[in-house]
Amino acid sequence: MSIIQNFTKKIAAVAVAAAALSAVTAAVEARPLDVIKQSGEVVIGVFSDKAPFGYVDSQGKYAGYDVYFGDRLAKDLGVKVKYISVDPASRVEFLVTDKVDIILANFTVTKDRAEKVDFALPYMKVALGVVSPESAVITDVKQLDGKTLIIAKGTTAEPYFEKNHPKVKLQKYDQYTDAYNALLDGRGDAFSTDNTEVLAWALVHKGFKVGIPSLGDLDTIAPAVQKGNKGLLDWINQEIVNLGKENFFHQDYAATLAPVYGKTSNPDDLVVEGGKL
Repeated sequence: MSIIQNFTKKIAAVAVAAAALSAVTAAVEARPLDVIKQSGEVVIGVFSDKAPFGYVDSQGKYAGYDVYFGDRLAKDLGVKVKYISVDPASRVEFLVTDKVDIILANFTVTKDRAEKVDFALPYMKVALGVVSPESAVITDVKQLDGKTLIIAKGTTAEPYFEKNHPKVKLQKYDQYTDAYNALLDGRGDAFSTDNTEVLAWALVHKGFKVGIPSLGDLDTIAPAVQKGNKGLLDWINQEIVNLGKENFFHQDYAATLAPVYGKTSNPDDLVVEGGKL
C-alpha cells in the first residue's frame, strides 16, 4: 500500500469517527418532565444581551420579558431556575444537545426550526424591523439594494433577506451586542431584527430611527423544547393556557416592556394570551 493510499484511509477513518461522534452528540436525550421536577431545577436558555427581552441587568441578574416568563414556569413547576445564555444561532443546538430544557429566547416559530425542535403555544407576535441612522434613514427596503445590512446569525432576518432581497449585502454577527456595535460604529447602513427589539433599542439610542417598523410576515414567538419531549411540551402548553386566564403576559409586558416602550406601543400589538392569536 502506498503512503498516499494509507494516508487517505486514515483521513477517511477520522472522518467516519468524527461523524459518529457528531451523531452521538446530536442524539443526547432530553430530560423528561418528571426528571426535571425530581432534580429540583429547570434549565432555560435565554439571551443575555437583548434588552428588554433577555439581558443581564446592572446587578448581574437575568431580566426581561422572557425571564419574567421563565421565573413563572419554574415557580409553577415547583423547582429553581438556572438560566444559560444562548446566541441566536445556538438555540436549536442547545436543545438538541440537552444543554437546556427549554428555550425562551425570542424564538420565532418557522417551518425549518419546527423540523428540529418542538414549539409550544405562542406568547408573543412579531415582524422584522429596520433601524438606521437618522442622518441616512432607511424607510423602504428597496433603499437597501447595494447597501450593507447588519444582521445577527440565526435570526429570521437572515433567510428573509437572502431569499427576498439578494441585492442587499449582509454583514453577519453571532452576538446582538456585536451587531449593534457595528451599527454604532458605522460598519453598516442599517440593522434588521425583530421589530420589537429595534423599536426598544432606538428609543434609548439617540440619532437612530426605525424607518421600517414592520417587514415580512407577522410571526409568533414561542417556547421550544427538544423534539419528542412530549411531557414537557404538553405541560408548557397547558401552563400557557392557564396563564392566559389571568392575563399573565400583559402583566409581564407591564413589568418589563412598558417602562421601555412607554406610550409608543400597544401591548395588544405584541402580547398573545393563552396561546391564541
